[in-house]
Amino acid sequence: MADTFNYRIDHHGSLVRPVELVTARERHAAGDIDAAALREAELAAVQEVVAVQRKLRSTVVTDGDLPREDFRSAVLEGVSGFRRTDDTDEDGLVRWVAESLPKADGPLVADWAARLADLTWIAPKVTLPSPAYIAATTFDPALASSGGPASARELGEALAAIVQAEIELLVTRGVRLIQLNNPLLLAQVAAEPAGGGALSFEDALAVDALAVRLDERPEGVRIGLAPGFEAPAALDAAKVGQLYAGIPVDRWVLPYFQGTESELELLKALPEDRDVCLGVVDATTAELEDIDTVMARVDAGAEFKDIEDMAIAPSRGFADVAARPLLTAEEQRRKLVLVETLARYCWGNEF
Repeated sequence: MADTFNYRIDHHGSLVRPVELVTARERHAAGDIDAAALREAELAAVQEVVAVQRKLRSTVVTDGDLPREDFRSAVLEGVSGFRRTDDTDEDGLVRWVAESLPKADGPLVADWAARLADLTWIAPKVTLPSPAYIAATTFDPALASSGGPASARELGEALAAIVQAEIELLVTRGVRLIQLNNPLLLAQVAAEPAGGGALSFEDALAVDALAVRLDERPEGVRIGLAPGFEAPAALDAAKVGQLYAGIPVDRWVLPYFQGTESELELLKALPEDRDVCLGVVDATTAELEDIDTVMARVDAGAEFKDIEDMAIAPSRGFADVAARPLLTAEEQRRKLVLVETLARYCWGNEF
């Protein structure tokens, strides 16, 4: 696609929270500072993380999810109808349940996105949890008789309307790259599929498709989807085709850091008219990848996908949960520097 080069160096959005922000959150929880002081600390942290991304020559900037508890929070804390529980799921995420159909109380992240646009000329990027992911992980059939959603599909469609409206608002605020995250999808295209929560695979595709349809799209706007953090050991080719055909996004954000056949198969199956962002460095380990090894993988992929329709990134967010960063801030910086270096190997200085 013609202007993919604008977004060559990408990342999933979540970044390690700075010590000053962690301290401010602790002080707010203890009652030592008020909400206004916490918001000032969040804004200062976002300003600093934008400056860091500029220095790293990223071609997009995000707020690092710094104002949020985890990658789902923009939705779970920004709409009514959800209740936080004391339980955690198998991924260690706090479990939320849908007690009623959700209603937006206002913009989810558009106000923060507008600040990004004011801070730098680099394209602002926003990440949101996909409506299908939220529905699949929060629907509780036991609540249907007491005012809860009647089905996960009904919940997902209500969320899709909210997310779709937010995407339209983000575009008017100057955001040019929007990424939805649904970590459940890749496991469902495996030869031996894992569970997708409360939504069937077909329903998940239908729900997420509703969220990304825009009647009008200004030039340069891209909507992407990250379907999971790791490719399955073996794929069901028919389901991979279903996945790509079912959700009409411009960019697919795919894991590409292990050098497996299934990673390459996911790339080979991608429709010609879609961009791809390859997660070429592992965001879960501090060890830096060998440049020649990564480039050999990129070259292998370029046999099936025009490198001009590619971007590169870390394999996932560095701190999808604020309290559980995967790396230290310095390790994260080195990984992002490596991505920038790899981009120069791929495209020279033309990005």
